[in-house]
Order: sequence, then structure tokens, then C-alpha cells
Amino acid sequence: MTATARRLGEVPAPATLDPAERMSVDELRALQLDRLRWTLRHAYDNVPFYRRSFDAAGVHPEDCRELSDLAKFPTTSKADLRDNYPFDLFAVPQDQVRRIHASSGTTGRPTVVGYTAKDIDTWATVMARSIRAAGGRPGHKVHNAYGYGLFTGGLGAHYGIEKLGATAIPVSGGMTPRQVQLIQDFRPEIIMLTPSYMLTIIDEFEKQGIDPRSSSLQVGIFGAEPWTEQMRAEIEQRMDMHAVDIYGLSEVMGPGVSQECVESKDGLHVWEDHFLPEVVDPLDGTPLRDGEEGELLFTSLTKEALPIIRYRTRDLTTLLPGTARPGMRRMQKITGRSDDMIILRGVNVFPTQIEEVVLRTHGLSPHFQLVLTTEGRMDALTVRAEARPDASAERRADAAAELVTAVKETVGVTVACEVVDPETLERSVGKLQRLKDLRQR
Repeated sequence: MTATARRLGEVPAPATLDPAERMSVDELRALQLDRLRWTLRHAYDNVPFYRRSFDAAGVHPEDCRELSDLAKFPTTSKADLRDNYPFDLFAVPQDQVRRIHASSGTTGRPTVVGYTAKDIDTWATVMARSIRAAGGRPGHKVHNAYGYGLFTGGLGAHYGIEKLGATAIPVSGGMTPRQVQLIQDFRPEIIMLTPSYMLTIIDEFEKQGIDPRSSSLQVGIFGAEPWTEQMRAEIEQRMDMHAVDIYGLSEVMGPGVSQECVESKDGLHVWEDHFLPEVVDPLDGTPLRDGEEGELLFTSLTKEALPIIRYRTRDLTTLLPGTARPGMRRMQKITGRSDDMIILRGVNVFPTQIEEVVLRTHGLSPHFQLVLTTEGRMDALTVRAEARPDASAERRADAAAELVTAVKETVGVTVACEVVDPETLERSVGKLQRLKDLRQR
């Protein structure tokens, strides 16, 4: 955080936190085991898919006598949700479902999730807890630019804002000039959106001749896509506000599964009273110890409509002990997704690795795109990055050369770099799609 950044006020006193946030590790683990055993029974008794899956693996809910026994149970994948489209994974009758959300379904059948009235209240509770951990307080105004609709981001954040006692401004995404106008007119303290769209809004401030650092915003809560520490520094410096990470996914609940605390900014505390995390080897599913990087799995502990058992998120991270919330483990910022990984000439490359290089290369803006093509029989990767408005032609050429060298030295692959004019690349108003795959099939 910059030295001139505005502060949100006092770090919350322990007495103001939820009882679960004040639990000792032993108290939390006992609660988790009780809730896990209920969840396994609930899924087995009410979801035919889970009954078949458990039976095929030779396990029964009663076999779970301690938390480590969860590793005996089979995992759940996104394909399982699609195969049971639309409602076959629901564990309650239709008349008990109060809301349905779904993914976009751009690559096939959408994944569908449902919520009972209790589920919605639980979701609002963990979202309110997340916003408070980020620095939000009752009475704050929250500019919510996550998309509203079947996507869980907008409504998930909205209910949490109101549960906290803050004021929701349901702007949704898009119409960027209007976003800036409403921020200037309504003077919110908090903004919630994807980090890539925050950069687009910052650009719009500057295009309108407004210093972004003069706005009322004190904290941004960013999620729905991986982002780096370099991206955090870019946003905090240009906006003079705190930038904190939130994590969630619709299959597990929506946003609010874990949250970075503004006073520490050292990873996202998982709300373990509702969601039990594991990290496994992404290739063979072997459980890994805390501190080892692998694929993140989640088991819901309190969900009624759609219990989820050992869901494979495809997100790569590490679990660490808690700090600002000592009883709750932290997950490090997502380093990438196992299904977003580019294998280029035998080297594993993640978009976030390229982002780190772009953001520390003088003369380049944070807006970039990765283009995969075929050259002869080999795959080739080109980084298309926008120049900053004040970058000269000479500086652009130097920046391209610096990026190619830095990627080779840090990632271990050879890429090409094309520096394009400012505002050339498509801007994100939702989840960012960094990769454009033009390879011959």
C-alpha cells in the first residue's frame, strides 16, 4: 500500500467478529466434523449420484469418523454437474428451492446450482463477513459492479452488503463512463468487481480528466479471476485505495468462500465453518499437506439444496495457517488453473506468470492478451500488450525486448511480443479471457 493511502479505520476488535471467527482450532475442527458427517449423510440419502458414487468407491457416510477420512470419498467434477443437468444433484424437493443460478454454458451444458432459504441466509452471512474483513462497515456505500443475473457474483455480493448493514448500489457491469459518474456522484467507500474491470474503470477516470486518487473509494474487493501482487500494486498506486482478494465459485456457494483481510493482505482466510478445503496433486488426486501447492478441493458443510463433496475447483493454491483470523486457514492467491495452463514446448505456462512480467515492464500498460498460433509443427505464443499513453516508439521497442527477455529468464519459454496502441485490446467487464487460441487443429 502506498504511504498516502487512506485508511478505513481501526482493525476490528475480536469481540466484534462472528463467534466462528473467534473459535480455537480444536473447536473449529469439532464443528467441522459434526457438519461434515451431516453433509455426507444428507448427500448419500437424497442425491442418487452421490449414493452411486459412494457405493462404487466402497465408502459410506458412517465411515467418516475424523476429518482425514474425507480423503476416502470420491471427488466431484464440473462434468458431474453437467451430466446431472439440470436438477439431479439437488438434495431437497423443488418446492424448497428459493433460487437457481447457473454458469454461462459457453462450452456445453451450464452448471446449475440451487439454494434453499437457509442456504441464501448462509451465503449472505459469509459475504457480510467477507466484506467486513475487507474493511467494510455498516453505513458504508458499496458500488457493486459484479454482473447480476444467473452469474452468482452480483446477487451474492448484494445480499452480503445488505446483511452487513451497508448500502448496496447495484450497478452491475458495463457502461463504464456511467460507472465513473456514479462513483463521483454517490461517493461510495467500497467497490466490488473483477480486477481487470477495475483497471478499465481507472482508465476511464483518466480519460475523463479525473484523478482516480481523488475518488471516494477506499477499498476494492476483487475476485472472479486470478490476479497478481503486481496487479494489486498497480491498482493501489493509481487509485490510492486498498485492493483485497475475494474467492468463491458457484458450485461451492458463490463469492464469499474465502476473503483476504485488509489488515494483513497475506492470503484469503477460508470460512471453514461452512467450507472444508483440501489441496491435492492435480494429476493423481493424492492429498497434500498444508504448505504444498496443488489443486484446491472444497466440501460444503452446511448447504441444503446442493451439497458438494470434494469438488475439484481446478484452481492451484497452497493452504497455510491463519493470521488475522487465527483459527481459519488461509489459501494463497490463486496462481492459475490446471485447465488454463498452456504447455508450450514442454514448459507449463500460466497467464498470471506473464502478467507479472507485463506489469513490471516500463512502458507497458496492464492490458494484454496471449495469442497461441502454430508455426510449422510447433506452437508459438505472442504477448500483445498495450503501450502506456506516454510511451515513445523507442520505449515501445525496448519494452518488447525487455518482456521477451524477462519471460525467457523467469518462465523458461521463448515468446514474441507485439506492443500495440493504447485502447486497442478489448476491455473486460466481467471475467477476463486472456488467451486467444488460433492454433491449427
